[in-house]
Amino acid sequence: MISVTLIGAGNVATHLYKALKRAKDTTVIQWYSRNMSSISSFKNEVEITNDINSLKTADVYIIAVSDSAISTLSSQLPFSNELVVHTSGSVSLHDLDKKHHRGVFYPLQTFTKGADLNFTEVPICIEVENKVHLQTLKNLSEALGCKHYRVNSDQRAALHLAAVFVNNFTNQLYRVAHEITESKSVDFNILKPLIKETASKIDTLSPYMAQTGPAVRNDNKTIKKHLKSLDKDIHKQIYELLTKSIKLTHGKKL
Repeated sequence: MISVTLIGAGNVATHLYKALKRAKDTTVIQWYSRNMSSISSFKNEVEITNDINSLKTADVYIIAVSDSAISTLSSQLPFSNELVVHTSGSVSLHDLDKKHHRGVFYPLQTFTKGADLNFTEVPICIEVENKVHLQTLKNLSEALGCKHYRVNSDQRAALHLAAVFVNNFTNQLYRVAHEITESKSVDFNILKPLIKETASKIDTLSPYMAQTGPAVRNDNKTIKKHLKSLDKDIHKQIYELLTKSIKLTHGKKL
């Protein structure tokens, strides 16, 4: 049984708590948040506290707070030589205070409070300063039913950057598409099967091989028609930039 103290009350911390609670071989012995109201709804399930000096002994202390708060919070922990990990994709392992046995337990997924999530499908990127703690984080990942990958801070930063492209930027493109359909009173839901099919293709094809559309066909007539139809300058700029990127990738004339 792996004992965990959870530190933080945001989206990642909340989803982690729920996953840890469901897991058979883990126990959350305490949940800390500076703002008790953020976790008060769980007070009948787990011991909660806003007193950092009252933290109990655990096998792993998981810091799931904003990136900017990780370093300061880790230095405020009232103990040393315990396994302390953070959950950030972009923060170095060395941002944790050196008085701890430092590690990273990064669940690479988008987290929204209130949204259902199958945590067993979340890949966990792990990193440790001392190899002796590697097995603990592997065991914790496996207890959650998650695949784990050992990556260093540079590799994790690259994954986080790539995640911005496949998640945040892609979602913004959905929003642009929603604006375009709304402008002509077309139901955006008509596009959802296409969105799902596009995403599912990469299970069997590389993104390069899966590319379709007027840019990869070098169909300049359609491209010009699309650009003429766009009302907002920002949408035109996005269309032109992505079209240029696709053409360069696939060796088409600009």
